[in-house]
Amino acid sequence: MKTELEICAYSLESCLAAKEGGADRVELCAGMYDGGTTPSAATIRMAREITGNMQLFVMIRPRGGDFLYSDLEYRQMREDILFAKETGADGVVLGILDRAGKVDKVRTAELVRLALPMQVTFHRAFDMTDDYKEALEAVIEAGCYRILTSGLRNTVMEGYDTLREIVKSAEGRIHIMAGSGVCAANAATIAALGVNALHMSGKSSRDSKMSFRNPAVFMGGVPGIPEYNIAYSDVEKIRNVKSILQNF
Repeated sequence: MKTELEICAYSLESCLAAKEGGADRVELCAGMYDGGTTPSAATIRMAREITGNMQLFVMIRPRGGDFLYSDLEYRQMREDILFAKETGADGVVLGILDRAGKVDKVRTAELVRLALPMQVTFHRAFDMTDDYKEALEAVIEAGCYRILTSGLRNTVMEGYDTLREIVKSAEGRIHIMAGSGVCAANAATIAALGVNALHMSGKSSRDSKMSFRNPAVFMGGVPGIPEYNIAYSDVEKIRNVKSILQNF
């Protein structure tokens, strides 16, 4: 089975880039600086139209921060899953932990059942667990189709050795997708571990076309986040990694 390429897309423009670059799947998100949150209804609908025959997975995450969710947030996740299903998404991406940093297997299994016939990817909440081997078994038992992981580190290359152990421990029982810091320079090295897919944004940025700029205001309240810089997925970066994966 070939190694797939999934693009984390934070805009419809990036969905188009993923399609043009030959990616196999889009993970549709909002909230780039939160690490990914649930996109708007219009974005999901329009992304489904744009991606066509490509697989479309929708992020189900009500907010940034940790992965310990209240009853109200859990209800919101359920509603978002139902909406994604109604719009024809192929899958959803989610992750729920308990206070002790373990996979909330009961709630995860409930969401997996609710999502059917869509597939479920357990996202990098996996990398925030206290015991990855225990977490792996819990995610498998909950019925998820794949796990997105960076090997419990900030980037895949930092977590490379642990990622190797995760692939080995999975024994083909669940798909393992490697993400965070994936690019053309390391794609072959990561794919050689036997992962089922690579996950990347192919991020580039361009300067705003605005002539007037107010440097005193940060809309998110966090200095350093570029207010006049537009991020997007780069077709050529996607195409380059996809070409590399033809050998795996």
